[in-house]
Amino acid sequence: MCSHTQPARQTELRLLRRSRERDHLMPADGVMEGGREERISADFTLHPVCSSAPTLSVPGEPVKKDENSRRGNWGNQIEFVLTSVGYAVGLGNVWRFPYLCYRNGGGAFMLPYFIMLVFCGIPLFFLELSFGQFASLGCLGVWKISPMFKGVGYGMMVVSTYIGIYYNVVICIAFYYFFMSMTNLLPWTYCNNPWNTADCSGVVGSGHQLNASLANATTSLVAGVSEVVNRTKRTSPSEEYWKHYVLNISDDIGNFGEVRLPILGCLAVSWCVVFLCLIKGVKSSGKVVYFTATFPYVVLTILFIRGITLDGAINGIKYYLTPQWQKVLDAKVWGDAASQIFYSLGCAWGGLITMASYNKFHNNCFRDSIIISITNCATSVYAGFVIFSILGFMAHHLNVPVSEVADHGPGLAFVAYPEALTLLPISPLWSLLFFFMLILLGLGTQFCLLETLVTAVVDEIGTDWIIRHKTIVTLTVAIAGFLLGVPLTTQAGIYWLLLMDNYAASFSLVIISCIMCICIMYIYGHRNYFKDVEMMLGFPPPLFFKVCWRFISPVIISFILIFTVIQYKPITYNDYVYPGWSLAIGFAMALSSVICIPIYALYKISRSPGATFRERLKNACRSHPKWGPALQEHRTGRYAPMASEDTVEARPLKEKEELKEELKEEEKEKERKDEISLTIQGSNGSTNTHNNPNPSA
Repeated sequence: MCSHTQPARQTELRLLRRSRERDHLMPADGVMEGGREERISADFTLHPVCSSAPTLSVPGEPVKKDENSRRGNWGNQIEFVLTSVGYAVGLGNVWRFPYLCYRNGGGAFMLPYFIMLVFCGIPLFFLELSFGQFASLGCLGVWKISPMFKGVGYGMMVVSTYIGIYYNVVICIAFYYFFMSMTNLLPWTYCNNPWNTADCSGVVGSGHQLNASLANATTSLVAGVSEVVNRTKRTSPSEEYWKHYVLNISDDIGNFGEVRLPILGCLAVSWCVVFLCLIKGVKSSGKVVYFTATFPYVVLTILFIRGITLDGAINGIKYYLTPQWQKVLDAKVWGDAASQIFYSLGCAWGGLITMASYNKFHNNCFRDSIIISITNCATSVYAGFVIFSILGFMAHHLNVPVSEVADHGPGLAFVAYPEALTLLPISPLWSLLFFFMLILLGLGTQFCLLETLVTAVVDEIGTDWIIRHKTIVTLTVAIAGFLLGVPLTTQAGIYWLLLMDNYAASFSLVIISCIMCICIMYIYGHRNYFKDVEMMLGFPPPLFFKVCWRFISPVIISFILIFTVIQYKPITYNDYVYPGWSLAIGFAMALSSVICIPIYALYKISRSPGATFRERLKNACRSHPKWGPALQEHRTGRYAPMASEDTVEARPLKEKEELKEELKEEEKEKERKDEISLTIQGSNGSTNTHNNPNPSA
């Protein structure tokens, strides 16, 4: 078998190189050719019975594991699913969904939430996964489907950049709290610290009872009726620890003050962790997610079991789930449900396209999209039980309504929940678990954000050098992200963090997603895309998804946009009202991603061939010749290469046969001139292995 298989591969390799020499083609002229030569070279691994050279493969084991040897693939499908779950399941599932749920009707909120999941969340998720997987390219490269809309890809990169900058600052604060929890007594337990004020009133006293100051600072209950007496607003030790010690917050967004060195150090730690986990791209991050994507569920379960055993936990869960059916008729509830589904799944960030681009071509991304979307939403509901069981216990301990201790956003993660943890026995242990869970949830999203940017850069440049040195690109992006995050570690950092969170990734994501749907369904053509998906998966998209992609999802996205505009309120932080100039910066950040779309469209139209504007517009919208599956073996049907294409794969069969005949003539000529040389060559595995006197061959 060796004497026949090996020369065939040698001949194929020489045939490919010979055709390139004939047409003066460079090895990097096309990904398909280069990838094919790599595959041929990789397959040309000598078996020990064919050569005395060191072996590079084990008999019976495939030499090439990656389908796309030039770009790489996930090690297995579990890595992709776990990475996507880690990307979709983030901090918002813990600190935003439970708050939205009880604010919008408790259990009644679940109805619009799951309706939006079915008609908007899962279809958009499937659309982005199939889009990236079909082309095996990141959020920039996929726009070969319609080059005029490449600005959408740039907009996704801008959004991912903003989110990546401030998201890692949140992770670094979680790191800080995690390190501060490594003590016998949590530092935000009592009011006897240098940073506390006279208004501080702790919940932990002698024997874990309310102290006297708390009785004067909280709601008193008379005859079962809650009545708020004249009192000053209670300031908890955890809130003062957060504001006066961790942040040392300034009085204005323009007053940066000093850099908080402990936070800066934790930011460096956070970026180092992200870089080390991505040092080999999806090959390294795919292994890390086995831990980062699964362990948060272990922590959630531990906290849930502990929470439901506490006094008052049932009241908290009832408050979280009790249906208020009259609110189902409120448009705001449906708007919140649609927005939460849209933002929670990470649509239009570019991460879903990027992660799917490393899948094998025939992977069932339809199944994956359903699994990941449902897992994400189920995690949100589950986290609500964990959060409100603890908050119910805290409300019971303080003898106040649950609404007075419930919060969302950073206020829940770094004020309300840490305070509740001080009431638990062995509180440092529960604090360590909680903040470790926040770190892992944040890292799962941050991995994909960074990989989105790196993949977009590498795919866009596309040279062999940049592919081999992808680690350098990753390091460069990580260093840039760290430096851009330094201002967020100053005393005014929390103001800027919330400004970016509210504006950088708000209505701009909705616009980007809507334009993406319109481009694929109506510019490229829904029939073309349905055929692409069928060619990739082996079956067409279900009718339900066809209808959603064309009509329902764009309508819901438009509804989200209108809802966002109508419900807009200027951002505030506690009692601080943001000045007008800072809001202008916020809108500028939001528009900076959207403005990429018309700017690039005008640029592409101006550079496209055509005598009139209409001709240029038509050419700018037409798919690029290289649009389609990345690997040659997958380019079948309408993507099959034509005889006129200038690649060796597309050459007519007759020309290939002529090249083979020329090679055979050359071999015969060499055989006649130097028979001894051929004999030596045969001992190394050439076509004349029958002349080899070595009996081991």
